[in-house]
Amino acid sequence: MKVLANDGLAQSGVTALEAAGFEVLLTSVAQEQLESFINQENIDVLLVRSATTVRQELIDACPSMKIIGRGGVGMDNIDVQYARDKGVHVINTPAASSHSVAELVFAHLTGMARFLHDANRNMPLEGESNFKGLKKAYAKGVELKGKTLGVLGFGRIGQATAAVALRLGMKVVAFDPFMESATLSLDFFDGQSIALKIDTISKEEVLKQADFLTLHVPAQDGYVIGANELEIMKDGAFIANAARGGVIDEVALLAALDKGKLAGAALDVFETEPKPAVQVLMHSKVSLTPHIGAATGEAQDRIGGELATQIITLLA
Repeated sequence: MKVLANDGLAQSGVTALEAAGFEVLLTSVAQEQLESFINQENIDVLLVRSATTVRQELIDACPSMKIIGRGGVGMDNIDVQYARDKGVHVINTPAASSHSVAELVFAHLTGMARFLHDANRNMPLEGESNFKGLKKAYAKGVELKGKTLGVLGFGRIGQATAAVALRLGMKVVAFDPFMESATLSLDFFDGQSIALKIDTISKEEVLKQADFLTLHVPAQDGYVIGANELEIMKDGAFIANAARGGVIDEVALLAALDKGKLAGAALDVFETEPKPAVQVLMHSKVSLTPHIGAATGEAQDRIGGELATQIITLLA
């Protein structure tokens, strides 16, 4: 059987699949050529990340496909229900990248709290000529310890992010329309662990209480955070989105930054991805990464292993 990992696959997954008798192709096929390649090579399993879309037309045109796999959590680039209705298995790896995303969120939050995103832009330009001026400009940082992290969306990634916050000494408040509470396990290097229960509250209360707000919600039709929600938030709060582009109204976000309502915003995903608005990219109060939440070696190893295990269970 043949597996096409169109957006790549960690060696852990390749090794496991090959050991089980699968042929793994790591060719990156352009979207418009995917149908002909799958049919020509008689591909049984198509693995994608966010770069490749799998819509009804492709599913109908490629009868050899038995499994569509998404290396990651969100599957909005796949017509999931349609595929399943046609008898095609659709799998993903919802837990593999949670901690990697959580760490990226806190890389952004701690960086913004100490102006690292801006200092790293200006130090190469002015560090030699204006050292004292930059030192003064960045002298009003804040600590995260003792502050409140608001989490919108309290699934696996939201809970992993909350766990990092708790280790830093932050208070956590969370909203999730499908969950009343969650018990988080804080695991330490020596094998000890602490279980903490977090009861969810209303979205409005999270917005009111959060010094730092992080979104971990699926793609949806409307904005989760728009002008009204931003107005509810604390003056001087920070916001981070490492979930999906389009869940924050970027026009309203920049307006809130410009008038000082928000102190900073961190974006790993964008409304017009993969061509983010230049106004967002150039804003001095925005910390930026190019959709790399799950892009760690450890996460990719876990994703590869989990995909391989599911494929082998279903087909071998």
